[in-house]
Amino acid sequence: MKLLLIPILHGITTLALGEEAGPLKIWREKVLPIVPQQYLCHYTATPLVVDGKIDEAAWAAAPWTADFQDIEGDAKPKPTFRTRAKMLWDDQYFYIAAEMEEPHVWGTLIKHDEVIFADPDFEVFLDPDGDTHEYYEFEMNALNTGWDLFLPKPYKDGGKAQNEWEIPGLKTAVQVRGTLNNPSDKDQGWDVELAIPWKVLAEFAHCPAPPVEGDQWRAGFSRVEWQIEIKDGKYVKIPKTPENNWVWSPQGVIDMHRPESWGYVQFTKLAPGAVAFKPDPAAKVRYALMEVYYAQVEYFKKHSRWSLDFKELGVTPSTTEGTGDWTLRATPDGYECSVAWPFPSGGKAPRWSIQQDSHLQQMK
Repeated sequence: MKLLLIPILHGITTLALGEEAGPLKIWREKVLPIVPQQYLCHYTATPLVVDGKIDEAAWAAAPWTADFQDIEGDAKPKPTFRTRAKMLWDDQYFYIAAEMEEPHVWGTLIKHDEVIFADPDFEVFLDPDGDTHEYYEFEMNALNTGWDLFLPKPYKDGGKAQNEWEIPGLKTAVQVRGTLNNPSDKDQGWDVELAIPWKVLAEFAHCPAPPVEGDQWRAGFSRVEWQIEIKDGKYVKIPKTPENNWVWSPQGVIDMHRPESWGYVQFTKLAPGAVAFKPDPAAKVRYALMEVYYAQVEYFKKHSRWSLDFKELGVTPSTTEGTGDWTLRATPDGYECSVAWPFPSGGKAPRWSIQQDSHLQQMK
């Protein structure tokens, strides 16, 4: 059987050609029904001490995220162990903390920028302006070994990770609730704490960093968990057993590199209870354009070309909420689909577009 092996990292499925559902069907049936998670991230006037303990007053006041789920959502069983996270921010840093239940805390990798998910790890993904391109990733294990990388675009669209990208001034810490790499006892888990400088995140943010009141960023958090056994007093991965991917906001498919499905983080300096999360007013146009994108991916797989006809694609553009002036035109690199889409607040309808590499943006 011919296999399409997407050449990259964990969390991306090996597909058997001719057996998998088409990209458009997967989008409509597995991804689109999942509502991205939301988090209201509060400001702290007192800088945090990054020690992995998550015990300061500011952290105590910050809400936990929803418990992590399998990356495919409700289609898969509930994770074996609980994972949840918190966020805070000040003028210098974006703070992230996570609490992970784990009866056997272990790690092996000690070299910076190794492929950290080969160990159990915690991962952060950030797309500041929500255009699905130019996003950041950071992974860390229980030994506090980190891997920072920058993605100009998702792997599925030909993106290549820039491993040389670094986060100067990054602060990270791990707190093990138990004993590390000791199979003879049972642990409670491990916690991580990060402080990511806004100065670094501003490099490709294309929006204020630090954010201004009410700004929203797209964010994904993932935990990789391997099934293990104990042999000769050591932890050993069970052979030929894939990792579990437990995430804050499910993707619907085994691929963390779909920024359009990440959760929303809204930043505020107002006191808890004084502000509410505001749903993304552009959510509907984002979904409508992503449907065109996945229809094009499916069409290209069959015909080795892009289509400039919505009927050929099997997509019916919405004219009830959009303006009806949908365009689909050829470009030197592929295609561009765009539409003007009014928001509930009224005013001139901003025009949005998507291209063959999934670049989704409000046009200037």
